[in-house]
Amino acid sequence: MQKEFVVIGLGRFGGSIVKELVNQGADVMAIDIVPERVDEFATIATQAVVADTTDEAALKSLGIRNFEHVIIAIGDDIQSSILTTLMLKEIGVKRITVKAQNDYHEKVLRKIGADQVVHPERDMGIRIANNIISNNVLDYLELSDEHSIIEIRVNEKIAGHSIIDLDIRARYGINIVAVKRGNEIIVSPQVDEPLKLNDVLIIIGADVDIHRFEKKVLS
Repeated sequence: MQKEFVVIGLGRFGGSIVKELVNQGADVMAIDIVPERVDEFATIATQAVVADTTDEAALKSLGIRNFEHVIIAIGDDIQSSILTTLMLKEIGVKRITVKAQNDYHEKVLRKIGADQVVHPERDMGIRIANNIISNNVLDYLELSDEHSIIEIRVNEKIAGHSIIDLDIRARYGINIVAVKRGNEIIVSPQVDEPLKLNDVLIIIGADVDIHRFEKKVLS
């Protein structure tokens, strides 16, 4: 069954979500209060609509309750973001993801029932900072305030050693969940197979343990 989404707010963030969902084969209703933005997505989204999503009657007339997931990507108008979230919960939308401007905005969104809250600018800043600070860190994804998934390039210091040789789980409390080798992704890699230079380790663990591993093993 084809997935159906609604994206509210067609700025850079919301617009990129619409385009990627469409590329992935999903049906997408794109909504914004600004007609020029809606016109831009008229030939991209399955349906593009000009609407004020703080108006409950407007939301009901669009049949949004029938969509399985609504993404609220409203830009700087925090009040509209909160009111839209509240309206969607009241009309019975199953899953709502909302872009937050700050931590206070997130607290309110969670209290009124948002299923997922994202901070794209903050999260991208964290990823870029981690990439900049270490030549070995290729990507970084925050899972919570204390845990992350990180991609680390194998350097000369650990190339030729196996996972069991490095004893990473026991020494550092982190787990290698996969190894990227060229275009191949090796899930649950063999612990006795030597790592190759420029392999990429996909590691999950507490931030403090990941940083300790980076400092002692990769620096």
